[in-house]
Amino acid sequence: MDYKDYYKVLGVERTASQDDIKKAFRKLARKHHPDVNPGNKEAEKRFKEINEAYEVLSDPDKRQKYDTLGPNWQEQFGFQGNPTPRTRTYTGGGAGGRGGTPFDFDTDPTGFSDFFETLFGNMRTSSGTGTSTRSRTQNDLRRRAGDNLEQPVEISLKEAYEGAKRVFTVQVPSECPTCRGTGEVRGGICPTCQGQGQVMNTERIEVAIPKGADNGTRVRVAGKGQPGIGGGPRGDLYLIVNVKPDPQFERKKDDIYVDVPVELTAALLGGEAQVPQLNGRNLLLTIPAETQNGQIFRLAGKGMPRLRGTGQGDLFARVRVILPSHLTEGERKLFAEFRKGREARG
Repeated sequence: MDYKDYYKVLGVERTASQDDIKKAFRKLARKHHPDVNPGNKEAEKRFKEINEAYEVLSDPDKRQKYDTLGPNWQEQFGFQGNPTPRTRTYTGGGAGGRGGTPFDFDTDPTGFSDFFETLFGNMRTSSGTGTSTRSRTQNDLRRRAGDNLEQPVEISLKEAYEGAKRVFTVQVPSECPTCRGTGEVRGGICPTCQGQGQVMNTERIEVAIPKGADNGTRVRVAGKGQPGIGGGPRGDLYLIVNVKPDPQFERKKDDIYVDVPVELTAALLGGEAQVPQLNGRNLLLTIPAETQNGQIFRLAGKGMPRLRGTGQGDLFARVRVILPSHLTEGERKLFAEFRKGREARG
């Protein structure tokens, strides 16, 4: 059996990224899909080769094994020259396989070559009783789920606190009105859908971003990704959240930190201060006498809603003592006396 150059089959370089491989596969699969080329054995053969190549190159483990063995794979497996063709027959039926019907694997349309199975094992599995054989059929190969899509979305910290909504425009497939989903018109490829049997229409969707979302949070919108191949399901749309920095509030996971201005007299003698919240309301904080600049007070349960779980984080008020300016002559004298008294105490 000959070495199969899967990179050549998909028309990509050996250094191709997973994204490049996926794009090449989708382009070729749509072109050679059996539904687009009914009765075309050459297109069906090509479609099987494309699927087999993608089966390997899209899987990092299989790709590494394939790249490692390379064209000299027969030597790695200990083959001498051309291997003797294998007869692969499974006999169903009762114990011992008596009375069963022979099943010729070589004519089974799984789409996998001997080369593939030698490297990665026979993909077929039998039931425990030996009464049936399950294999990847042509229908399995024709049907492939669509790719997932990722869309970045930026929200404010306040929106992360309260939850938000965004409206997006996505492409939704529908049956081609020209060919009625067949992909053909008068024996040729449909000019409207290019043989896909589907046309794309725009749809506006509103997506809710949950409370407590943070940088990197993924919001899944089921069935709004790329269309599938051969009637396969659509992929999903994922919104990747980015929370803009806030000029007033600082977020640390589910906790919020905010600077609270406190008058010098309140810090020295005790008093009260207003603590802002992300919901726009203020909390009244009691300031003990002799509070130091930078001292932090914890307000339990007043932080960010927890994305997974119940309750909220905490709000931490960080004191910023405000030094007085534009002192009157009387105030200067008072502070001068205050300084003398502190110096006298040593």
